[in-house]
Amino acid sequence: MNMIAVSARIHPLSVIEDGAEIGENVVVGPFCHVGPKVVLGEGVELLSHVVVAGRTTVGRGTRIFPSAIVGGEPQSVHHGGEETTLSIGERNTIREGVTMNTGTTDGGGKTVVGDGNLFLAYSHIAHDCTVGNNVILSNNVMLAGHVTIEDRAILGGGSAVHQFTRVGRQAFVGGLSAVSYDVIPYGMLNGNPGILGGLNVVGMSRAGIDKPTIHRVRRAFKQIFDGEGSIRTNAAAIREEYQDCAPVIEILDFIAADSDRALSSPNRNKA
Repeated sequence: MNMIAVSARIHPLSVIEDGAEIGENVVVGPFCHVGPKVVLGEGVELLSHVVVAGRTTVGRGTRIFPSAIVGGEPQSVHHGGEETTLSIGERNTIREGVTMNTGTTDGGGKTVVGDGNLFLAYSHIAHDCTVGNNVILSNNVMLAGHVTIEDRAILGGGSAVHQFTRVGRQAFVGGLSAVSYDVIPYGMLNGNPGILGGLNVVGMSRAGIDKPTIHRVRRAFKQIFDGEGSIRTNAAAIREEYQDCAPVIEILDFIAADSDRALSSPNRNKA
């Protein structure tokens, strides 16, 4: 039996399978298919020709455009049909042809998308990814499995992110870039293979980080990546100097964290 709020508007040419939960003021346009284990939060809008499958939750105020398929099974040879999940937060915009897959049991069983994100046409979020808040994936961005994208990161059109890679908060990835290694918070990466070219100073400024702080982050960047030691050794050596500078400490914590991937840098020969 469906649980459909009285205020929901469902086009007669759409299919809502038994068991789906449809919240207040949801709008489902024509030719949509909502699976039996789907939950659509208040004010969600499916414009038309949208498929929401699997055990998927879509948060309040999210809009999904035609031909998007969210909650599809993982595209993984290791997936044996187990029931896994996709959780999509509030106020997301999911444009035409976007695909988002549920998780795999090997990866924790869940794919998680935060709030206020913009996913442009034909971008792809694979199994077991974690996407933060206020992220922008431009057209045709491809996230492989187990990728982490932190808050306010922007990925340019056609860029591709290798599995298990992390992209730090407010990083910027240029269009058509190949992201094979972790990108530090506030980093700017371009190219194939992707090279860390510096800091996303424009994004930092727009986020309200003042100029003196940006100058300190730039200085720390040079110490980390231009110093004589390895990246991790250099990062550890400057921690005490920057205890009062939150953005630098964020970068240092990112570098120090366990990861399956190496770190992107200006010099591919340095790790």
